[in-house]
Amino acid sequence: MIKPLLHIIKLLPFRGKKFYGFIRNTTGLTPSSIELYEQAMIHKSAMLKDAHTKRYMNNERLEYLGDAILGSIVAEVLYEYFPHKNEGFLTKTRSRIVNRSLLNSVALEMDLHKWVKTQSLLDVSQTSILGDALEALIGAVYLDKGYNKCKQFVSEKIINHYIDLPKIAREDNNYKSLLIEWGQKQKKTVNFITEELHTFEETTIKFKAKALIDEELFGEGEGYSKKEAQQNAAHQALEHIELT
Repeated sequence: MIKPLLHIIKLLPFRGKKFYGFIRNTTGLTPSSIELYEQAMIHKSAMLKDAHTKRYMNNERLEYLGDAILGSIVAEVLYEYFPHKNEGFLTKTRSRIVNRSLLNSVALEMDLHKWVKTQSLLDVSQTSILGDALEALIGAVYLDKGYNKCKQFVSEKIINHYIDLPKIAREDNNYKSLLIEWGQKQKKTVNFITEELHTFEETTIKFKAKALIDEELFGEGEGYSKKEAQQNAAHQALEHIELT
């Protein structure tokens, strides 16, 4: 088993060897198809072409797959970890774990920013690119090793290392829901106005949201999705309410 593995590593270029080692250390698994993991690190803004097909390569399809697999694994982990909690609690806790902001921070701690290929002008730490790459990596592991090994990777290398389940379960950072609930208790109308912002990068879409209480502006927020922008606007509105 060791000789074939050494032979594979020997055939890789120097950076390829380092990437192979990074994937092995990060996932705790021995990659069988390193090309899947390479593709997982290519953001669409990089505009890289496959040498054989001449088609542009990116990680969007792997991200789509990884998003679904991650949701399934997290649901299973929470079901086992909190045996007496109801469906509502499990759903809320899962949404906090697969939250884009949390995934971005986890991906940064995992050093994915050192390997993600993207447009040189982009600061990946200020975008959702790292969280997308993490989901794409999960998709790559699933295709390369199957569901059980993928669950092992997510459970042992992501959740156990970077996520405090009891703490996540205690927090309620769904600011939009909190603001709407506050409005209902106070008999006030809460509305959100969201618009798409124009950016210099054609491949990046950004949104701006306003949180209105009884038609008065209480908070504003930006994000790389409508949901993220509204959450940030609601967060600011809640802070404003606490000060008044």
